[in-house]
Amino acid sequence: MTATTSSGHMNGTANGLDAPSSREPLAPGVYVPTVAFFTPEDTIDVETTTAHAKRLAGTGIAGLVTHGSNGEAVHLDREERKLVTRTTRSALDEAGKQHLPVIVGCGAQSTRETIQLCRDAAESGGSHALILPPSYYGGLLTTDLIHEHFRAVADASPIPLLIYNFPPASGGLDLSSDSILALAQHPNIVGVKLTCGNTGKLARVVAGTQGTPFRTFGGSADFIVQTLSVGGHGVIAGLANVSPYACDEVRRQWVAGHTAEAVRLQGVVARGDWAAIKGGFISVKAALQRYHGYGGLPRKPCTLLEGKALEAQTAEFAELVELERTMEGAATTTASS
Repeated sequence: MTATTSSGHMNGTANGLDAPSSREPLAPGVYVPTVAFFTPEDTIDVETTTAHAKRLAGTGIAGLVTHGSNGEAVHLDREERKLVTRTTRSALDEAGKQHLPVIVGCGAQSTRETIQLCRDAAESGGSHALILPPSYYGGLLTTDLIHEHFRAVADASPIPLLIYNFPPASGGLDLSSDSILALAQHPNIVGVKLTCGNTGKLARVVAGTQGTPFRTFGGSADFIVQTLSVGGHGVIAGLANVSPYACDEVRRQWVAGHTAEAVRLQGVVARGDWAAIKGGFISVKAALQRYHGYGGLPRKPCTLLEGKALEAQTAEFAELVELERTMEGAATTTASS
């Protein structure tokens, strides 16, 4: 099934150019769940959204994610969601990165709305949908009902699904490896993001889907090595908004067999990620503002820290940013030589 987007982008082709096929397995690598940017008038900042996507596109990342936990999806209305995804897709195309996928967070509490968000995502240029399990009425939902939800969405969605297992964002609901492996048998469910941090679960899912197109991603930058060591395919990591080169260098060193260096770099990345984990997406925006000159405010009621507390928070990223600048400099030198 092929969906044409409102920006003229088609899942498969766009204006005669190659575009990411939603039916090909996702490439291994680091995917970045982007933050949302707002103008001083509290509207979507299209210019910054575009510039951020283009900056990330040039760093070797494998794709972008809109409306993940870093993307303030719960603060956006339906039209804003479509605008962010459409802008992100267009930015990648303009940067000559038509092959990079845009995974779109489409989780909602009803099966009906989740399907609608998947259709919106496809129309806006998304290649895949990332789905949190419904949890508001978690006490009334059995495992079978949750499975039925995912399968019904997968049956109706014009783009493939990734399961998003993140208990803090789902009222504590934590999908088991048994559930994930059962859902992985559906032909339109093609991956999982495990932000639960359970590397035993990750290993079981990898082992249970070997030889299939199903992709297993860690959900945080602090366990890239752990994910890769059991055969995982990479990470979907919010920290990569700030440090895409450093996050991908951990992966590259591991894949190249330089395990000691990968472990060393993982330590630096993990320390930086702890700052992001403690402060959530707000700390990621603060770090972007401090070290890259843009980021802006979160949407109310969330807000940035102030004064010494803000300085202390952004200082926790300093070691990571130093590594990032070293990796960026090396990449620039290699590209120009």
